[in-house]
Amino acid sequence: MQVSVLKEEGLTREIEVVVPSTAIKKKVETELVAYGQRAKIDGFRPGKIPMPVLKKHYGQMILGNVLDKLVQETASDALKQKEIRPAMQPKIELKDGEEFDENKDLTYTMKVEVLPTFAVMDLAKVAVEKPVAKVEDKVIQETLENIAKNNRDFVKVEEARGAKTGDVCVVDFHGKTKDGVELPGMSGHDMNVELGSGQLIPGFEDQLIGHKVGDHVDVDVTFPEDYGVKELAGKPTIFHVDIKELRTPEDVKIDDALAQKLRFENVDTLKDAVVKEISKDYDQLSRLRLKRALLDVLDENHSFDLPPSMVEMEYNAIVRQMEQEKKQAGEDITDADKDELKPIAERRVRLGLVLAEIGRANTIEVSQEELYKAIYAEARKFPGQEQQVLEFYSKNPQVIESFRAPIYEDKVVDFILTKAKVSDKEVSIDDLTAEDEDGELAAKPKKKAAAKKK
Repeated sequence: MQVSVLKEEGLTREIEVVVPSTAIKKKVETELVAYGQRAKIDGFRPGKIPMPVLKKHYGQMILGNVLDKLVQETASDALKQKEIRPAMQPKIELKDGEEFDENKDLTYTMKVEVLPTFAVMDLAKVAVEKPVAKVEDKVIQETLENIAKNNRDFVKVEEARGAKTGDVCVVDFHGKTKDGVELPGMSGHDMNVELGSGQLIPGFEDQLIGHKVGDHVDVDVTFPEDYGVKELAGKPTIFHVDIKELRTPEDVKIDDALAQKLRFENVDTLKDAVVKEISKDYDQLSRLRLKRALLDVLDENHSFDLPPSMVEMEYNAIVRQMEQEKKQAGEDITDADKDELKPIAERRVRLGLVLAEIGRANTIEVSQEELYKAIYAEARKFPGQEQQVLEFYSKNPQVIESFRAPIYEDKVVDFILTKAKVSDKEVSIDDLTAEDEDGELAAKPKKKAAAKKK
């Protein structure tokens, strides 16, 4: 095999590969022999068919298969021979006028974007602050009050009074669109409606306030445009509601009785569990902010040419995501929106390449155990359906591989943090939870005045 670099322009390479006819012929004959073991031709037993006969019947088919395989195999070998690391899948073209013939050399060209070569900054010079927040007493108290509220008992209202916010109405309901069409989910019996909870479509709960047991109420509402059931979205509807019973919540004290109801030994152990859970949430937020700060430092200290196709692919993915979000909000994406997304795509690609290079240089890998651990954790998010989720993943290897990238990224980040100078900075919970909604990689890049070309 002969490999020649025809053109080098930025990160683009054009390579010519020539596969000798001897290699093609040998491969074709090997494949024909293997195929002949099971081929059926009148007058010959399988495995005993002469080569000329096999070529006459199956030569062109086998030649096509062989050339496809040889192109894939030799393309990979050619890239290794020239020590080229492709950024994307190469574009392969056969030489103009090339015809399939085992007696002729196979010549094709590859156009490929290569990964940029750059020097990673000294990780020991990375200095980042980790924001940490204490769990305040008021947050603990608010959490305990919410727990108490969510575990209230409701007792039947015996007096003849109107329903008020906080009550639970037990109702039967039957609804139709204003043009008389019945749609799925429009009827029900003995449904508990907590007034003021906001669990039902806007306006439904409000129209029950003030009514008594035995009242018939016509509730006039319109389903939201983004309602989950497509047939109901945006539909004006009348619900005929019969109020059968009113229930009012009992006050619940934050005491040992509540704790024991929740299977804790006493209120102190309940409080400890609350603090532990809040601390866990705070730690996750701290980690996210620390990671964001680290990525900012890496972004500011690396500047190199980016493979255009990688940036374009990332940009298109971000645009699609924004288009979906805008559509759900009833808006359209603008050219100004798109302009703001290009630097974000570039930042993501740049950081991805920097993290990949650090991981490669330090032989960081994701083990199968780590991969399956993440998959089982994901399956546990669907109680009662874990087995179905795992079966879905087992039948879709490409989905399993989608878990690898975030695990790899976190492992590389953890490695960098072992080299960097990390200092804790005490902040309020408001400071910890404030800031970007874009996610740590999607944030708008900062100006890189201090960045130097590597």
